Amino acid sequence: MPVSGTSINKFSAFFILLILCSYLKINAQGNLEIMPMRVVFEGQTKIVSLNLANTGQDTARYVISMLEIRMKEDGTFERIEQPDSGQKFASDFIRFFPRSITLAPHEAQVIKVQLIKTNLLVPGEYRSHIYFRATPVEMPLGEEEPLKDSTTISVHLKAVFGITIPVIIRVGESTTETTLSDMSFQMVNDTVPALSMVLNRSGNMSVYGDLKVDFISAQGKVTQVATVKGIAVYTPTSSRQFRVQLSSTSNINYQTGKLHVEYSTHQGSKSLKLAEGELELK
Repeated sequence: MPVSGTSINKFSAFFILLILCSYLKINAQGNLEIMPMRVVFEGQTKIVSLNLANTGQDTARYVISMLEIRMKEDGTFERIEQPDSGQKFASDFIRFFPRSITLAPHEAQVIKVQLIKTNLLVPGEYRSHIYFRATPVEMPLGEEEPLKDSTTISVHLKAVFGITIPVIIRVGESTTETTLSDMSFQMVNDTVPALSMVLNRSGNMSVYGDLKVDFISAQGKVTQVATVKGIAVYTPTSSRQFRVQLSSTSNINYQTGKLHVEYSTHQGSKSLKLAEGELELK
């Protein structure tokens, strides 16, 4: 049977409405705040509490599980089933509860993450990721809104939103060392100043820290031009390529002077420098 122009228009409008509804649903499910954003077991730590909060306006439900992830040299991630050479999964040594939560708007809940089977751990680092996957909140029977025009074609779209955070177990002394290399300055699209570099990691454990870039003029004046928090290089990846956008204020001349880069982490209330480097600008 031929389809009329009116039916096509109805279908187009309905399809666009479904896409919009799915977009709104993604954002509703995506208002999950997690603190802290990393779980690290070392020393005598056996239990870590995660504080979850729904900052949105709709009730959201999350199913919690474990994933194994590989970090690539460009900083992106991909899911894996088997560990790479030199990689150990933490999932066999982690227990968490509850495994699903439903949060009303502005409601919070605590997830307990526990270290288990510690007698089987050998020196080194273990890493897996906790995955918080949003699932549709079931509507009571009869509350679904029916289609008013039975002649239209319906399309049901389901979007899946998820957040992962790393869970790391460290056993024994760290032999990890970090360096910066291959630094270069570019003008992206001839307008945006940027600094590219490679963050190198060697040893038995991952590194995680903040990056700070200072511009030092020919006269010796120091101006902070970039900061990036939470840059990691996970085992067994040995290097990560990274580019940071720099401040483009008119009082900074990137044709002279130098850039000083510092990569550091926090141990308690103290800052520990992991690596630093300089690039002469010409």
